[in-house]
Amino acid sequence: MAGTRFLVAGTILYVWARSRGSERPSFLNWKAALAVGGLLCFGGNGGVVWAEQTVPSGIAAVLVGTVPLWMVLIEALRPKGVRPTKGVLVGIAIGFFGVILLVGQGGLSAGGSPVPLVGALIVVGATLSWAIGSLYSRSAPLPKSSQLSTAMQMLMGSAMFFVASVISNEWAGLKPASVSLLSSLSVAYLVFFGSLVAFTAYIWLLRATTAAKVSTYAYVNPVVAVFLGWSLAGEAVTIGTIVAAGIIISAVVVITTYRSRKIELKSPAKTVVEEPITNTQRS
Repeated sequence: MAGTRFLVAGTILYVWARSRGSERPSFLNWKAALAVGGLLCFGGNGGVVWAEQTVPSGIAAVLVGTVPLWMVLIEALRPKGVRPTKGVLVGIAIGFFGVILLVGQGGLSAGGSPVPLVGALIVVGATLSWAIGSLYSRSAPLPKSSQLSTAMQMLMGSAMFFVASVISNEWAGLKPASVSLLSSLSVAYLVFFGSLVAFTAYIWLLRATTAAKVSTYAYVNPVVAVFLGWSLAGEAVTIGTIVAAGIIISAVVVITTYRSRKIELKSPAKTVVEEPITNTQRS
């Protein structure tokens, strides 16, 4: 499903971008799209999709809320990156405590059972992949057109999904005749809203503003997913789930707040803070 989603959306967006005069991508562009698409679509989205076979959607969304934490850490570790302040370090510690609480054997549960550790670790790995891909895409040799760049990333990501499905023999379980109308509409929803709208907007924002600000979408995801999982899928919401979610979201808010203050202090008066991280570091 994930491969089909990105293949259809990528094809539509690629044809649309090229028809509007976008330059023909070079081999170097395709290589960069393979790397970014692999990290974002296959590693990030695919990891979450696979893990949600065992991990409730609400808990998965809370874990995905750690994306800003990874972005801060990666930015601090890369050459000439922005080093975190004490406040940011405190926020990171709080965030990881929340994650540990979420997957702890004695803490939270999914429908009365402990959260699957392997599935939870895969989600965390997927968030790390998403953070790396997001930061790398800002400097990768991709086409100038964000629409064309997004299309190429989705196409490369879909290719990886199909290769993985062949290796895992997932195709053997596919029965087209048993695909319901609801399933088809769900895929169509993901193609249009999840890929053509949301993913394209995300890639554009990575170029238009700081990665830390873009990552704040993770604030809303856990709350929405926990509520939808409870109301639509009958997933259990325990006191522990609420506490862990609150800790993780609070940590993300602390990190971004301290990060924004640091950037503002380094920026000249009346300078717009929405400039890319690389430019901010040079100021």
